[in-house]
Amino acid sequence: MLFHRCPAAGRARQCFHALKLLKKDCLQSLRVSRCASTAAVPRITTHYTIHPRDKDKRWQGVNMERFAEEADVVVVGAGPAGLSAAIRLKQLAAEHSREVRVCLVEKASQIGAHTLSGACVEPRALEELFPDWKERGAPLNTPVTEDKFGILTKTSRIPVPILPGLPMVNHGNYIVRLGHLVSWLGEQAEALGVEIYPGYAAAEVLFHEDGSVKGIATNDVGIQKDGAPKATFERGLELHAKVTVFAEGCHGHLAKQLYKRYNLRENCQPQSYGIGLKELWTIDKTKWKPGRVEHTVGWPLDRHTYGGSFLYHLNEPEPLVALGFVVGLDYQNPYLNPFREFQRWKHHPSVQPTLEGGTRIAYGARALNEGGIQSIPKLTFPGGLLIGCSPGLLNVPKIKGTHTAMKSGILASEAIFSRLTNENLQSKTIGLDVQEYEENLKKSWVWKELYAVRNIRPSCHTVLGVYGGMIYTGIFYWILRGMEPWTLKHPGPDYAQLKPAKDCTPIEYPKPDGKISFDLLSSVALSGTNHEDDQPPHLTLKDDSVPVSRNLAVFDGPEQRFCPAGVYEYVPLESGEGSRLQINAQNCVHCKTCDIKDPSQNINWVVPEGGGGPAYNGMSCMAGKSSYQD
Repeated sequence: MLFHRCPAAGRARQCFHALKLLKKDCLQSLRVSRCASTAAVPRITTHYTIHPRDKDKRWQGVNMERFAEEADVVVVGAGPAGLSAAIRLKQLAAEHSREVRVCLVEKASQIGAHTLSGACVEPRALEELFPDWKERGAPLNTPVTEDKFGILTKTSRIPVPILPGLPMVNHGNYIVRLGHLVSWLGEQAEALGVEIYPGYAAAEVLFHEDGSVKGIATNDVGIQKDGAPKATFERGLELHAKVTVFAEGCHGHLAKQLYKRYNLRENCQPQSYGIGLKELWTIDKTKWKPGRVEHTVGWPLDRHTYGGSFLYHLNEPEPLVALGFVVGLDYQNPYLNPFREFQRWKHHPSVQPTLEGGTRIAYGARALNEGGIQSIPKLTFPGGLLIGCSPGLLNVPKIKGTHTAMKSGILASEAIFSRLTNENLQSKTIGLDVQEYEENLKKSWVWKELYAVRNIRPSCHTVLGVYGGMIYTGIFYWILRGMEPWTLKHPGPDYAQLKPAKDCTPIEYPKPDGKISFDLLSSVALSGTNHEDDQPPHLTLKDDSVPVSRNLAVFDGPEQRFCPAGVYEYVPLESGEGSRLQINAQNCVHCKTCDIKDPSQNINWVVPEGGGGPAYNGMSCMAGKSSYQD
């Protein structure tokens, strides 16, 4: 664990240490949970966010007091954005000889363990944060040496030239293991005095009486699967701050609450998402081309389903390639299975030869923002602000979000520091409303970059589908550089695009061969995913009856297909009549796809006990889609 060793942090360290002792030394092996059928509608959800504890007799007399710590700034999420924000604050404090206490909480057990999507990183923001990043040993080991792009048909690959100025040009960029970069940023932050607390998830937003954000509370520990307190129950820690920075990544569960409370999405379009599935392979050295970047669109998806692939060759001691497949979550056919589309893609004649004779060593998945500038909400509110992929700063056609996420963190911290050190500061609320951050972001290269590509993703919604988007990019972006006097819209929320099963054709997928393509559960095992078994499932349902009465009845249970980890499964009732939904929460890789794509919007993803989830380690060298934080 990373803790800044200063007297101010003493009590917090003691509290976190006490909470840590309550956790089991080892997480139990991956296995499925079984739901009891004790009523007409089997009870699935036991989480206190659905069944309040003040109405549960089992919680009577339980001490619900929480220890509180005060900081100047609290950062939620240790991804590129959150760590950049924390680093920049401490840099400014050192430059101006000021004391600024910065605390950062991260739900992963180690910094970088939940960082799946690596990146073909544009180093612009890193250079601003650390001009001497090379001398400091930042793990950017693979400069891009070759760019390839193509359109796949079922049996062939049509090469497409990458013209200068197009978003897909990667000259000057680096293929990185983003988890390693995040871990390195964590080391830099600790050296500057940031207090970093891995393994503790921010479970709740706290508010002042005036309505401004007061801080966050970390998750409680010691709760049984059925929702009852264990003898070891302990409340989480409250962290109060003048400003709380939310850097949760794509579709953060706290950000969702903030959108509603402050009406942050009033003047923007609904966010659109994709699901990215990734694998890491060691391959035959004779097929290894370090620095090569390959992207494709087309097969196995039809033209009306947005998506594509990437394959990156890493310059590492062993011949590694990172490969993956992205499917836009605005797809319409409920029978589509993103995981199985990915497995099918690997058998394409232009892909399979690279993998033959190789070994798959890791798997993971994560949702990513695809809405672009049209879908960015208001970024500031009293007491807090949003940075990185939490509000959706991904450059979709570039397939990059790390550089924009880091820059947003830098700009946020510069605005925060200015407010904290303003001796004439007058604030209407106790929590500071740092509106200058959003103003400065809109003046920066981030906003200019996102504005220029704003129409590329929504241009794929024409009758020509993805190919219409390519034509649009070639004509309007390459010639006008995004200066066309119009802004296209998205068709609506992704979950609303799904058609009833009766209106769609089931998709027959080939069986995995165990060499190039694989089954889902063996894939999940490679993600290192695990959770404490005896805790309430963190995949909560607002209404336990909806999965069967609507999702299964109307859409043939799409959650059992769009989940990339086998969390959702319809099984027969013990009576033999009908089915029930079984939630295998231990499998969850924290991708958030279920919360996004559920056509009934009945699933609400909340944080499990801190430290649970995937352990990607070296897996985090994938394609910059969502870093996670972003």
